[in-house]
Amino acid sequence: MNQVYLLLGSNVDPEIHVPEAVRLLRQHGLIAVSRAYETRPVGTTSNAPFLNAAVLLETNLDATKVKTEVCQVIEQALGRVRDPDDKFAPRTIDLDLALWNASDDPPPDPDIVRHLHAARPLADLAPDLIHPVDGRSLAAIAADLESTVDAEYFPRPRPDVILSASP
Repeated sequence: MNQVYLLLGSNVDPEIHVPEAVRLLRQHGLIAVSRAYETRPVGTTSNAPFLNAAVLLETNLDATKVKTEVCQVIEQALGRVRDPDDKFAPRTIDLDLALWNASDDPPPDPDIVRHLHAARPLADLAPDLIHPVDGRSLAAIAADLESTVDAEYFPRPRPDVILSASP
């Protein structure tokens, strides 16, 4: 059984799309869900804030099938449109494979060690999990990023957005 950590993000009706993505992930071995966080967009100042979270799945699928048969199918179901000319374009939902079996194959999402909006929700789920390339725990990565990130990019918990692994 594979353990898969996914990152979720939305800045188009995020209070609808992130919980709906979590609901759809229940059909694919959803085990745990982080809190939801509101964050400022990275790379642009013209977009609405994001709602970010992370989930843990247990699945027999391989990494390619998780991407194509789970992530991309859910993104399509929730109206995700990719703009090849603007990688920072607003999105209904973004599902990214962050960590696979705590291994470096496939490589972990590089945003884990670069951006608090990725590290913080993952650290909520598995604080002691060691990043397979960086060598630090997810909690240590999040703490290091928290100590250096500008206050405007600090994730704000959104307890009003309820995310649950169970129906």
